[in-house]
Amino acid sequence: MSDTWKIAAFYHFTELPDRDEWAERMVDHGLKVGLRGTIIFAPEGVNSTCAGSVEAVDTTIALLKSDPRFEVMEVKYSFADFNPFPKFKVKKKPEIVTFRQEGADPRADVGTYLEPEEWNDLISDPDVITIDTRNDYEVEVGQFKGAMNPKTDDFTEFAKFVDEHLASHKDKKIAMYCTGGIRCERSTAYLKQKGFENVYHLKGGILRYIEIMPKDKSLWEGDCFVFDYRVAVDHDLQPAKWKINPETGDPERMNDEEIEKIAERRRSGAIFKKPYTV
Repeated sequence: MSDTWKIAAFYHFTELPDRDEWAERMVDHGLKVGLRGTIIFAPEGVNSTCAGSVEAVDTTIALLKSDPRFEVMEVKYSFADFNPFPKFKVKKKPEIVTFRQEGADPRADVGTYLEPEEWNDLISDPDVITIDTRNDYEVEVGQFKGAMNPKTDDFTEFAKFVDEHLASHKDKKIAMYCTGGIRCERSTAYLKQKGFENVYHLKGGILRYIEIMPKDKSLWEGDCFVFDYRVAVDHDLQPAKWKINPETGDPERMNDEEIEKIAERRRSGAIFKKPYTV
C-alpha cells in the first residue's frame, strides 16, 4: 500500500432491484483490491465513503460505472497520508441514507440544485432560511455563516424539526446543505412532499463546495466533519486538527501536544486499537 490513500465519497439514487447481487460483487472486488470503508446498497441505490490505493479506488468506481444506472454518478475525491478506515464493509439496507419517512423519495421529486456561486448568492439574502441538515456534533465543527442548526442527534429526527419549526414558513425560500449532498436529497424531497415550493440545496454538499470555492470567496466557517478517522477536513480537503473524545464520542480540537502524536498513531494504524488516546 502506498503512503497515499485515495478517498472517494459518492452516492446515487436509482432503481436497484439487484441490490444483493451488487453487494456480493462488491465484497469480492473490495477484498481483492484491498479497499477500506463502507459501501451501502439498497433498492434505491448506493452510498459510500471508501479508501484505498489509487488503483483500488479507481477500479471500484470503474466497476460501478460499468452499470449504466451508475454512469452519471458524481464522485468526490480527497487524499490522506494514513488509512482513514479500520475495515471494509458492504451493507445491504432498505435506504441508502436512513430517514424512515414515507414518500421522501429523491427519485420522485427533489429541491433545486445550486452550484457554489449560486449558493453564495442565495444564502446572502436575509429573507432566505438556511438550514444545516446535519447533526449537532457536526455543526459544532463548522457551518455556513448564519445557518440554522436543527440540533438533531440523528438524521431521522430531521422530519420532526421540519414539522415543528418550518411548517409556518412554506412561503419562504429554504436553502439546505449537508456533507456530501445525500441528506439534502432526502430532506428536500420531504419538504416538497409537505408542500414547500421554494426549496434549494447545495449540489455535492460541503465537500464539493470547499473543493471548488476559492477561500477568499467562501462563506464556509470552520472545518467539515467526516465519518472516518480523519474526523474533519479543512478547506483544502486535508485532515483538520480534530480528534474524537474517547469518553464522550464528540469531536474535539487537538491541543498542540497531541497533533504529531495522533498523526503518527494514524499512520501506524495504532489509532484503530485505542482511538484518540495519546
